[in-house]
Amino acid sequence: MMFGIDRLLHHLVRDPITSDAKAVVTGAGSGIGRAFALELARRGAEVVCADIDEGRAKETVGLVQARGGTAHAVVVDVADRAAVESLAAFARTVFDGPPTLVINNAGVGIGGRPVGDIGLDDWDWALGINLWGVVHGCELFAPMLREAGRGGIINVASAAGFAAAPSMGPYNVSKAGDMSLSETLAAELAGTGVTVTVLCPTFVKTNVARDGRITEGSKNLAGTLMKLTGISPDGVAAQTLDALDLGRLYVVPQLDANVIWHLKRHFPTPYVRGLGLLTRLLPSS
Repeated sequence: MMFGIDRLLHHLVRDPITSDAKAVVTGAGSGIGRAFALELARRGAEVVCADIDEGRAKETVGLVQARGGTAHAVVVDVADRAAVESLAAFARTVFDGPPTLVINNAGVGIGGRPVGDIGLDDWDWALGINLWGVVHGCELFAPMLREAGRGGIINVASAAGFAAAPSMGPYNVSKAGDMSLSETLAAELAGTGVTVTVLCPTFVKTNVARDGRITEGSKNLAGTLMKLTGISPDGVAAQTLDALDLGRLYVVPQLDANVIWHLKRHFPTPYVRGLGLLTRLLPSS
């Protein structure tokens, strides 16, 4: 229902940010990132499609161009500060000025082991992409958006950021950090003409579980849940862009995510204990 209302209200916004935007999307080679790029192109935006996989980035650009849009492929490892600095410089050059929309979407999946058995290398890998990638994007692009005097930042987090499911420590921590960063940035940018929105879905039909560092049992469980409850990245992208235009901070697009949100906030101790008991009944390897 909220999706339909947001679409209606979006059409009433006089000068929406997402229409004819100069946009940068990380992780644009597949999944939600590709969906953002295609939806933005449909709205008349010019899009820089950044991804660590050059082939995937070029595929997205080809899809945008096939729809009559304008897009540019860039290879970027968002965990590498210098690479994101180069992305920011490229965007300024190709747009002949600052971008008006930045979507920090690049992310990886990790899970299946409890804290203490994860290994610090996996912590570094996951936080480098999921958290530092978003930090790099916000720190380097926020001044450019302030300069433009109008625009938006979308950070792709996850319901994992507040659900705190066991055996997902690095993923949970990174996404909770993305949520906190988004809240902080939204407060700092209030009144500047720059809007911040953070996306917190549960299962979306993407390749994040397949491409991540996830134990076989957890990967199979995630695959099953994605098939049963996962939603299309296309709808998520459109809903999130509409929410940005309406000035919404949070996008929690699914019923299960909303239920978890309220349970965690109103009954934190019973929620955590119940989640722990439930998790013991699920595959762990």
